[in-house]
Amino acid sequence: MARIAGVDIPKEKQVWVSLQYIYGIGRTASHKLLEQAGIKADTKVSQLTEEEVKRLRELIDKGYRIEGELRREVDINIKRLIDIGSYRGLRHRRSLPVKGQRTRTNARTKRGTRKTVAGRGQRRGTAKK
Repeated sequence: MARIAGVDIPKEKQVWVSLQYIYGIGRTASHKLLEQAGIKADTKVSQLTEEEVKRLRELIDKGYRIEGELRREVDINIKRLIDIGSYRGLRHRRSLPVKGQRTRTNARTKRGTRKTVAGRGQRRGTAKK
């Protein structure tokens, strides 16, 4: 595996896909990087020369915030929203969806497993209709 920005990228995949294993590099950034480095996007990582890998490393270090630095920045932004008491900060604090999604149904991933509430559902002593 080639190691770029502290991440082992898979050898058997195409370069543009493998670069997306680095946090902060998506499809568009991956294609732009390869264009700047002069590498074909459909080349397999195992076919890259050391010179090409070195060029990719330099371009990423020079022009992109990735991995730890980017994660830290995102965490700081979320903490700032929580500290100033904005609506988005309150939603983060309560672990609820932040961008206006509904929560009456759905949002299971954010809210966790269902909690049983007493008094819900069929009442005792009443017959089904």
